[in-house]
Amino acid sequence: MAVKTWRATSIQMRSERATQAPDDEAARAVIGRNLDRLVGLIETACRSADKPHLVVFPEFALQGPPLAMTVAPWIARACSTIPGPLTAPLQELASREKIYIAGNMFEAPPEWPGRYFNSSFLIGRDGEIVVNYRRVNTAAFPSVHDFMSDYLRATPQDQVFPIADTELGRLALIPCGEINVPEVARCYMMQGAEVILHPTNSKFTTGQEAAKVARAAENMCYLISANVAGPIGFSPDNSILGGRSHILDHFGNTIAFEESAEEGVGVSGIIDIEKLRLDRRTDTGTHNPLLRARFEMYRPYYQQAAFYPPDHFRDAPMADAAETKAAVDISRANLERVRVLEPLSS
Repeated sequence: MAVKTWRATSIQMRSERATQAPDDEAARAVIGRNLDRLVGLIETACRSADKPHLVVFPEFALQGPPLAMTVAPWIARACSTIPGPLTAPLQELASREKIYIAGNMFEAPPEWPGRYFNSSFLIGRDGEIVVNYRRVNTAAFPSVHDFMSDYLRATPQDQVFPIADTELGRLALIPCGEINVPEVARCYMMQGAEVILHPTNSKFTTGQEAAKVARAAENMCYLISANVAGPIGFSPDNSILGGRSHILDHFGNTIAFEESAEEGVGVSGIIDIEKLRLDRRTDTGTHNPLLRARFEMYRPYYQQAAFYPPDHFRDAPMADAAETKAAVDISRANLERVRVLEPLSS
């Protein structure tokens, strides 16, 4: 069945940081205010003449990042389950408005005690959680790669990089700086992804802005990026601003963009999945990087790639981000061995 054109809206919202609250009770109030603010902005978008079929809200929107807070206190203070009490109002809103809601939060699933994840999820029009992607590439937070053997044993392959096959097309989620890792988007594309939903919380860098365009164009996917309004989460003094929410087509062309860091729902545009499918199928030139991709040539290089150690926190969860130093040292030594990095001078 053909997919009708549909509207996507990026929710560019301000958020407070739970980690800067004086105690856990105050932190819960911070999270409650963030949730109320998000619901209000989505309701504003739904009351507009151009009501969206899907909205994306920023990374860290509900809780902020943990900053220097260690793992156990952060889980107790701010983390939740998916689904859970923080997603429930959004699930009710999605069901009431008959829209899709995509976003990001810190998840502490009971099946992995002592661990939390930077998780990006999609809520369907019926209010149910459609997919939940737990971020792999991260420096400051725990990763499923930290206990990869156990995680892959317990998680079906199609749920490691999950695709939501919906009436809007095939949707996937990539949070924030992970847009700089081409392999994540490639894994999604190889499963048929047509739209990348990108909840982010980031300052301006030329590289990350270019990465958004590159991931869209090289995979022939639409990209819907929603960044934080006002200061980014990793700016405790509020001096570094977000903004630049962006919607791009499957050739990397801009559909909608907001340069400023002002709060709003103005980044909105039409997604044409049938046009994407036609271009993927019929464009046989250099603008179609899919039909002529030669992945077999690359496999030997990936098979030899062993840099950052998997299962580094398999026996016991990471308690503090500072504990990743040993893993980074191993990664550095492995990269020096193949001359990706030159040795540090003594």
